[in-house]
Amino acid sequence: MDMQNVFAHRGGKTEIEEGADFAPKFDVDGLIPAMAMDASTREPLMLAYMNEESLRRTLEIGEAVYWSRSRQEFWHKGATSGHIQRIVEIRTDCDQDALVLLVEQIGAGACHTGRNSCFYRKVTPNEGGGGAKLVQIGGAKSFDPAAVYGKH
Repeated sequence: MDMQNVFAHRGGKTEIEEGADFAPKFDVDGLIPAMAMDASTREPLMLAYMNEESLRRTLEIGEAVYWSRSRQEFWHKGATSGHIQRIVEIRTDCDQDALVLLVEQIGAGACHTGRNSCFYRKVTPNEGGGGAKLVQIGGAKSFDPAAVYGKH
C-alpha cells in the first residue's frame, strides 16, 4: 500500500478541526501518542506510540500495533504475550496529534509488569509540600511476566 495515500493531506485549521478527513499529525520523529483505554470501563491501560505504518496496520487488522521506541520495531500488542488489544474505536483530538484507542483487552493484562494496566500508581503530593510520592492503586498482578515474556 502506498503510504502517501493512506491518510488525508493536512489542510488548514478549520479543515483539520471540523472536517471529516483523518489527517494525523506525527511529531518530528514520525510518531503520534496513542492512549489505550478499556472500551467498557474507560480505565487507562497504557500509553504507546504509533508511526504511519503501525497506525495503518492497526486500522487494517483491527488490533493495536505500536512502534517500540526502545526496540525500534513494530510491536503488535499480544504477539508475544497473547494479550491482544482488539480495537473497538479510535478517537483523535481536535488537531489530530494524539489518539485514544478504545480496546477490548484480551488476556490477563496490558502491562509488561504483569498488571491489567500500566497506570497502577497515583502521584500524591508530599505533605508539607515539596515533591511527591507514588501510591499503589489496585495494581495487583494479573499474570506472571517471567512466564509470559521470559526473563523480566
